[in-house]
Amino acid sequence: MFLIFLRLGLTSFGGPVAHLGYFRTEFVERRKWLDDAKFSDVVALCQFLPGPASSQVGIAIGMMRAGWLGSVAAWLGFTLPSALLLIAFGYGMSRFGGLADSGIVHGLKVVAVAVVAQAVWGMAKSLCPDRPRAGLAIVAALLTLVLPSTLGQIGAIAASAVVGVTLLRAAAATPNQEPLGILSRASGVASLAVFALLLIGLPAAAQLSASPLLGLLDGFFRAGALVFGGGHVVLPLLQSVAVPSGAASNAEFLAGYGAAQAIPGPLFTFAAYLGTVMATPVQGWIGGLLFLVAIFAPAYLLVMGVLPFWDGLRQRATVRAALAGVNAGVVGILLSALYDPVWTSAISSRADFGLALSAFGLLVYGRVPPLAVVLLTAATGWLLDL
Repeated sequence: MFLIFLRLGLTSFGGPVAHLGYFRTEFVERRKWLDDAKFSDVVALCQFLPGPASSQVGIAIGMMRAGWLGSVAAWLGFTLPSALLLIAFGYGMSRFGGLADSGIVHGLKVVAVAVVAQAVWGMAKSLCPDRPRAGLAIVAALLTLVLPSTLGQIGAIAASAVVGVTLLRAAAATPNQEPLGILSRASGVASLAVFALLLIGLPAAAQLSASPLLGLLDGFFRAGALVFGGGHVVLPLLQSVAVPSGAASNAEFLAGYGAAQAIPGPLFTFAAYLGTVMATPVQGWIGGLLFLVAIFAPAYLLVMGVLPFWDGLRQRATVRAALAGVNAGVVGILLSALYDPVWTSAISSRADFGLALSAFGLLVYGRVPPLAVVLLTAATGWLLDL
């Protein structure tokens, strides 16, 4: 489990939407650990939760496949590559600041277009097989294009659930009998209790002790616990925690943000860079790992807390109908994200479009392994930049 997710963590460029595309290719198409319906159930659950959705999907898949240790191994494998790179950058790799604008990284952004397009293509065939669900996906895409924010995404998911309950009961008549996980409800309640204890206890402890370190840990934990929309949404919150307190300068913050755009994996690992450079008693790699755990702990606890209850709820007819609508809505949200930010940040010329189209053809029709397509597209981007 660790090695599978380590490879994904080393090659998954393009943000959370692209990560879900890589996950689907790996676990639905290649390994067949779960089908599109089950995968979409997990994605729908994680879309409802605050935190980094792609990391939470990985944690859930690890839990479903190999229990608690599997979930930890999945998180470590997917997270460590980008975290270690950012810790190294925090130690003095600023001379590579131009990497974010290099041809190689541009090629990696282009291949993300192909990966997301493949995910939309495959999921649409499975999850939008009729006119009502295809129409719902298009409406969800339009809604998130008009409201390109976390509010728009949550609104699209909520509206899709309502439409599903109203119109899709017949389409959702057959429940998915396979359980999503092996967690007991007692374990779920314990995880939610720890989450609530930390969410309430950390600010109280920071205020009582007047400890700057506890205050920063509280800020990072809250950023991971209360933010919907992924890494780019959490960055302003981290800036408000780290810069005004004097723990890091704005120049240091922006330099790390630039480096974070050029690496694979979840953007939440930016916390590892900040933990390395912030002026705290535990700065350096120890601080990097400490603040990395602080920002990801809510995501892990929430998945472990909600997964056992989600497993039972999704077997109910009303919930299944809502899930059918949500799954179609997720396809629409992915379709919208394929344009913005994936397409808009990567495709700026005919050469870019041709490269993305070639990568899509290799993935969908050539059945070329994703890692090979990633490397080939990155190399081509480098050549085009010469």
